[in-house]
Amino acid sequence: MVSHKGPSDEELFQREADSVCVERWKRRRRRKEEEGQSWEERRQENWENCLELNLSYQDLGDAFQQENFLRILRRLIRVQKLQLVNNSLSNLNSVCLPRCRVLNLHQNHLVSLRQLPKLPAVEQLCLSENAISSLGGLDVLSNSPLRSLNLTLNPVTFTQDYRPCVFSCLPNLETLDGVPMLPEDHLHSGLHFPQITRMCNIL
Repeated sequence: MVSHKGPSDEELFQREADSVCVERWKRRRRRKEEEGQSWEERRQENWENCLELNLSYQDLGDAFQQENFLRILRRLIRVQKLQLVNNSLSNLNSVCLPRCRVLNLHQNHLVSLRQLPKLPAVEQLCLSENAISSLGGLDVLSNSPLRSLNLTLNPVTFTQDYRPCVFSCLPNLETLDGVPMLPEDHLHSGLHFPQITRMCNIL
């Protein structure tokens, strides 16, 4: 009868050590795979979950960088306060920010209000130091709860009846360019105001 001798203690110890090494190797590999996820992807995931975000002073020197930046903005469906100061942005109408209540677009390159993103929940909007020359497109904000709008240092602020036209178009607006609504900001009747000056041309 042939007797089968089991593995020695030394062999058992070696097998256990090998098993531990394999497990450690698997853990290291798994960690490297997780770390292999690009920093851009992880950063974008973090951005998507932010409620308050500052993406100001980005160096968007070419079309590729601008388009990539727009892709990031399109994913910000949860952000409520967003700073986009001095980013050379010229057209955001492909972007929707459904929960954004405060948006700062100070010192960009917008020339029309039609280039704004979709802002159904916006309450405070800063557009100072852009190049907006008319109130065309202002009506897209009329259904929003917008309470404060800043258009200072835009050419449109020098147009006739600028303040009355803005307040008449935005029923919820309380403050324009840092100044609360004044009695003269109401469009007057024909008895006090010639008809030609009562008309607001939204081009």
